[in-house]
Amino acid sequence: MLNFLENAPDPGAMSGGSMIIMLVVMLAVFYFFMIRPENKRKKEAEQMRSSVKNGDKITTIGGIVGTVVDVKEDRFVVETSADQVRIELMKWALSTNETAAARAAAEAKKAKEEKAKKMAEKRAKNNK
Repeated sequence: MLNFLENAPDPGAMSGGSMIIMLVVMLAVFYFFMIRPENKRKKEAEQMRSSVKNGDKITTIGGIVGTVVDVKEDRFVVETSADQVRIELMKWALSTNETAAARAAAEAKKAKEEKAKKMAEKRAKNNK
């Protein structure tokens, strides 16, 4: 009987391996649900800030709304009103670019219409 207890597997050894597996699973969950989406948002924001050009209607993180009149390496100049008030801001202060968003929406709509048109042509061809 004592011999049986001495040869029993160590319960701590099994839980250590499963503990490592659980830790790896938790890290993977954190990566896919928290870290990866945040990095994706940062990349999209950086791309938006680097693609600002003259004539774009923008909003800054401080709530200033206006039209871009000059773009420099790390700054841009915004005209804010009919009085032609101009403010020079850093690119990191850009919150949204309404002109680029409208362009992207128009392109998405155009692509959707083209896809629908191709599907209609394909259906008409199959029905003949």
